[in-house]
Amino acid sequence: MPQDWLPRLQAGFLKEPFALAPAATGTSSLRFRYQRPLLTILVVVALVLLVACANIANLLLARATARRHELSVRLALGASRWRLARQLLVESLVLSMAGALLGLAFAAWGSRALVAQLSTQTNRVVLDLPLDWRVMGFTMAVSVATALLFGTAPAFRAARVDPIDAIKEHGRSAGGDGRVSMSSGLVVAQVALSLVLIVAAGLFVRSFTALTQVRLGFDREQILVVNVNALRSRVDPAERTALFQRLTDAVAGVPGVVRAAGSVVTPVSNSTWGFNVTVPGAPELPERDRNVLVNMVTPGWFATYGTRLVAGRDIDARDTATAPHVALVNEAFVRRFFPGRHAVGGTIEYPSGTSQHTPPSLIVGVVEDAVYRNLREPIRPTLYQPLAQYDATRFPLASASISVRAAAGSPLLLSRSVASALTSMDRDLAFTFRPLADQINASLIQERMVAMLSGFFGALALLLAALGLYGVTSYAVSRRRAEIGIRMALGAAPSGVVRLVLTRVTALVAIGVAVGAGVSVWASRFVATLLFGLEPRDPATLVSAAVVLAATGAIAGWLPAYRASRIDPAEVLRSE
Repeated sequence: MPQDWLPRLQAGFLKEPFALAPAATGTSSLRFRYQRPLLTILVVVALVLLVACANIANLLLARATARRHELSVRLALGASRWRLARQLLVESLVLSMAGALLGLAFAAWGSRALVAQLSTQTNRVVLDLPLDWRVMGFTMAVSVATALLFGTAPAFRAARVDPIDAIKEHGRSAGGDGRVSMSSGLVVAQVALSLVLIVAAGLFVRSFTALTQVRLGFDREQILVVNVNALRSRVDPAERTALFQRLTDAVAGVPGVVRAAGSVVTPVSNSTWGFNVTVPGAPELPERDRNVLVNMVTPGWFATYGTRLVAGRDIDARDTATAPHVALVNEAFVRRFFPGRHAVGGTIEYPSGTSQHTPPSLIVGVVEDAVYRNLREPIRPTLYQPLAQYDATRFPLASASISVRAAAGSPLLLSRSVASALTSMDRDLAFTFRPLADQINASLIQERMVAMLSGFFGALALLLAALGLYGVTSYAVSRRRAEIGIRMALGAAPSGVVRLVLTRVTALVAIGVAVGAGVSVWASRFVATLLFGLEPRDPATLVSAAVVLAATGAIAGWLPAYRASRIDPAEVLRSE
């Protein structure tokens, strides 16, 4: 039991439950961090699978219609309808299994590429993702299921031909409009699903872009973060604060170092210090609103990071352990605790009984707002205290960070000389190096991966929808070849033929976009927690996705329409 905690906190400590989990596969923060994004990507993949299946079903319908004469001959020679359907189902299954094998080969490479995206220069992530029997079984099951689901309708539709079609001219008139209407319905479904995927990709890409453009409040380049662990040092734990100051001074003298400063927390490190404070004269606030973020820093920390001092003075050498306690606050702190009045000269009191029990601090300066824990969090009230005034006698520091600003070039080039300076002070220290830019980029790995995968699958769905629309339009043009030839023989202009073909394409795309827009608006709420800087039902993203899809559909439909306008009427009439 932490004896220095408040009674209510001690009661909560005893009530906190234990969570037990099997350790056969190890434990990792990646599981919790990526659970929701991976479920979202899984849904995206399922939608792409549906688009692909609709595309294949369209192709199988067209192929079965083209083979009506062959199938009617087989029926006339005694083949049963079930045998014809079985033949087409087997062909569909072979096609699906061939695609699955190619997909597994791509997955073997893709899984390694995805894991590589999780790693950074200083933090290697190792995940064992073999294509074991579970992956193989799942893939084969999906392949068989899609073959049966989307190959059944074309197979049984083709098996319903009549033997009399064998004596007709290749069953030319037996196509009917049923196949066309079914193909049109599949194209509408492809367009609708593709719009949903493009909207999702747009939302995720724009969220990632917004995060990369967040105003940090400090310079991210030329900064090297050195994490120093002093647990093995022979220095008395109560003297570690002074040790970290000496280490900082030693690093500041290294050639190529412009500035160096120490701190307990570095920006965007996903670590947090904080506690509740009381400010005399501030508005009455509930307890949760009196919680502020805290960082312990050495003199020159703000200059090292390029964070601007708004008012008052910086922490300097006069702020020793025996001097009156002082603090700097950010602009968010001023807005919450000092609305309409100056913060410099104010007092901050700390509640007794907490792990950070210290005398009241005098606010001597205000700095601009800066990102603290991660880029997603809004700027919270933040308190900066001198590291020299930290009570190391009661709560010794095990580690601290030294932030180093390089004069030029990559800050990692300073690693060797900085390491020599540290080991010259204490050979028992353990330390790691990481550029601040790499630390910030690593905090965006999840958003980058979701944007990359959703963008890839969105582009794939767009391509499949375009191919499906192209195929259906080409098939419709081939069925109406005689009609188009007669129209042109009677004086129809090529532009009129293009408009005739594109009218149907426009109708299919418009219906698909309308349906997809409705689904997108409904489904966007499920990804709201993964977005940043925009609403799930963002009109700009929806309109942009619709325009991209409409333009792609127009290009896919224009090619068959242009070929139709080049038909030679005499040649068509001779063939008929």
